[in-house]
Amino acid sequence: MTDAALVLEDEPRPKLRRITLNRPEKRNALSNPLRGELFAALERADRDPEVHVIVLRGAGKCFSAGYDLGSDSTKDQPYFSAGGDGFWPRHVVEGAFRIWDLAKPVIAQVHGYCLAGGSELMAACDLVYVSEDAQIGYPPVRLMSPPDNQFHVWLAGFRNAMELMLTGDSIDGAEAVRMGLANRCYANDELEDAVLGMAERIAKIPPDLQQLNKRSIHRAMEIQGMRAAIKAGTEIQALAFHQRSSREYLKEFAKGVTHALDKRDAQFGDYRTKAKGDK
Repeated sequence: MTDAALVLEDEPRPKLRRITLNRPEKRNALSNPLRGELFAALERADRDPEVHVIVLRGAGKCFSAGYDLGSDSTKDQPYFSAGGDGFWPRHVVEGAFRIWDLAKPVIAQVHGYCLAGGSELMAACDLVYVSEDAQIGYPPVRLMSPPDNQFHVWLAGFRNAMELMLTGDSIDGAEAVRMGLANRCYANDELEDAVLGMAERIAKIPPDLQQLNKRSIHRAMEIQGMRAAIKAGTEIQALAFHQRSSREYLKEFAKGVTHALDKRDAQFGDYRTKAKGDK
């Protein structure tokens, strides 16, 4: 008996390829093996002439709660990144730009938790549609570091980005739309049909033209400095791990990932600690 695939692929409607993160029991935590399957699936879809649009979603109760903090990120990396201080944020950003640079439009279908690395994956997609129950945030700013992929100010603007970075709080789907982190918000039971309907509409345009439509927006952002700024942010993220508070907090992971996350969030009363208090 073989293990279940970490990533599922299907074609729910003509010209659409849907990719599903398939670790629901781990809240679709982004381990390197999962990331390897994800990037391979994205590249297959981008090469396939029958595919016009790619949809990315998560199985189970959420999109993704972030990177798999219980795994060794130095092993099974899906692509090579130069080593040295700041290796991981550079590796993450290189992955985001691999998605950014695909020819086919990529749509993120987001429900439930979309935290930390999950929010970075969402931000790398061209379009984002969210459910009302979405919880989008970057809680590691509280005791670890700023994001690997510092997209917030580019998508949400200065004031909104500052509030998100200084609190680590999450926002729901409607607030994500208001801030500019998502395109539209739907009731939970309407999200899938809405995403597929929009994907079908986008798929009507021939891919050879659509790739230029997509790149015209990307190039405008790059001229404003988005790519360079996000790359520069990896150095700030690396610097955070040399701070006393971050070094002390990382020791908590020796007692278990859940313990470390609870210690981070307990005084805020949210994420896992809110769920425990509600029981």
